[in-house]
Amino acid sequence: MKAKVYVTLKKGVLDPQGKAVAHALHSMSYKSVGDVRQGKFFEVSLHGVTRAEAEKQVKEMGEKLLANTVIEDYRFEIMDGE
Repeated sequence: MKAKVYVTLKKGVLDPQGKAVAHALHSMSYKSVGDVRQGKFFEVSLHGVTRAEAEKQVKEMGEKLLANTVIEDYRFEIMDGE
């Protein structure tokens, strides 16, 4: 089983890296680009667990390590197979 975890800054949290990327894209003539928000992506392989156990474990991983839940939101998908 594989989990895909997406971590993004919460709305209202300043994102200087996203602003820098947006500025760079504008300077490269991508004038249609509006706001850019950066984030993180994790792909986690899970072995020997049921789908329910995988969901529980990935939720715990997100809360305890993968996301700083004070300033970040996260969501995840569980994929069957490797």
